[in-house]
Amino acid sequence: MQYAKLFLNRVINENDTAALRRHNITVDDMPTKIDADTLRFIEGYAEENNGEAPSYAAVASSVEGFEYLPEVSDSFTYLAKQVKDYTAKKMVDEWFRSGEFERSINEMGGQEFVNNWLPKKIESIIMRTNVREKIGTDIKTDAEMFLREYDRRKAGESFKVWKSKFDAIGEYISGNLYTIYGKSGRGKSVIALEDAIHAAKQGANVLIWALEMGIYEVLVRAYTSISGDIKVDNTLVQGVNMDVGFDSRSMRFGDFDEKYEQAFRDFVINIGDYVEGNIVIRAVDEDGFDSRTLKDLRADIERTNADYVVIDPFYYMDYEANTSRKTGGDAEETSKKLRRLAGSTSATIIAITQADETKEEVSDEGSRELAMPERADVKKTKQLLEDAYQLIGVDTDYKQGRGIVGVNKGRDGGEGDLTEFIYAPQYGVIEPIDTGEDALAEFNF
Repeated sequence: MQYAKLFLNRVINENDTAALRRHNITVDDMPTKIDADTLRFIEGYAEENNGEAPSYAAVASSVEGFEYLPEVSDSFTYLAKQVKDYTAKKMVDEWFRSGEFERSINEMGGQEFVNNWLPKKIESIIMRTNVREKIGTDIKTDAEMFLREYDRRKAGESFKVWKSKFDAIGEYISGNLYTIYGKSGRGKSVIALEDAIHAAKQGANVLIWALEMGIYEVLVRAYTSISGDIKVDNTLVQGVNMDVGFDSRSMRFGDFDEKYEQAFRDFVINIGDYVEGNIVIRAVDEDGFDSRTLKDLRADIERTNADYVVIDPFYYMDYEANTSRKTGGDAEETSKKLRRLAGSTSATIIAITQADETKEEVSDEGSRELAMPERADVKKTKQLLEDAYQLIGVDTDYKQGRGIVGVNKGRDGGEGDLTEFIYAPQYGVIEPIDTGEDALAEFNF
């Protein structure tokens, strides 16, 4: 319990605040409130003073109960290992105290618990309690490390790829941040949910932070989409007879006729038959969902073992502190740390934001021309453009029953690629189509 205090005192004595980052020491490793307050003060002071550590006198005057230890001779590495040892014990103890361990083994059964749940939880502890003893990766001496990771990826153990429904996007790669954007009301959330459900069908554990929609609305959209994929009905859409899902309007207002009522109830109860993975939703009207920081998001990712995360929208998160003191700096800092969070958790993270409103073109027939938003149109924070592995633009027109999605920035290429799709979200029909004249001829577009 004293090792954290010794570590922090050595940081002060050595004027070496970088030791906290080198050894992955965070406030979550602090065993007492005094230690946590001391660490926060050191970090805050360093941010405002070019990385310098405060004097022991400054800490003592700002942190009630701080005890100064003038001579700490143990190395940072030794002290960090002891601190992380305590953290590991605390995390395991929290499993049992919370009932998570017992609940998980009872719900999953022995094999799934041992083969899937337990290794992921142990891996999360290893990552959280790892003490860094070297800087970077040496291309000459770390060849074996690279080949071990290559073999893990070959076996599908660490590197995950989730295929998109849309050819222009291609696939989502674990550990990366993706940004979906478009003008207000143009289907950003619909497209993000479509690919989230598509990932869940491939076995992903999906976490959705719905920061402007209530839980019932999110579930309506999800059930409509899933039923649209399995085709539970047939009706006219844009003058074309199509196989569709349950009508979202009837679902939204609870007025299915007798013909569909029981079929709909059976579908919802047996939803696990259609989704191999899982989807966990935190919505704006959830009791207790009042704090929406990156720290909260990390905790939810770890608790749900999330592989695939949707934040809808990004700008409703609780932003990080604006230490740069410049306009928009808080959103920029949050975007940067969200990118790091994707990497450290190996999750695919989708952040949704708006595009600026621009002048629209109207065809000779009077319908609006679909158009991809420009890169420069990313609204709220331009940093999301920089941090995104892919910048994905969306535009839809419900009246025409059409939509387009494409890539405006891709680290592996694909810029300018577009996929056109049928857009009938009321019936769960969001389906890519061929764009040739023959393929479009049967639709009233």
